[in-house]
Amino acid sequence: MTDDMNDRGPRDRTRINVNQAYELRYWTRKFGVTSEELKEAVTAVGVSADAVARRLGKDGGTAG
Repeated sequence: MTDDMNDRGPRDRTRINVNQAYELRYWTRKFGVTSEELKEAVTAVGVSADAVARRLGKDGGTAG
């Protein structure tokens, strides 16, 4: 099953895929960071939204 590119956010909001443009937009807006900052955080801690949120010092990994 392919991803619906018209969806406003990622289907699995517990993981971050920085290789999908729509997910990159969603997560950078959610965390208020640049795409470079998001990619660096994912590289450092992995794809877990909660771990990335903690790394960025942000609230709300998978909540919402």
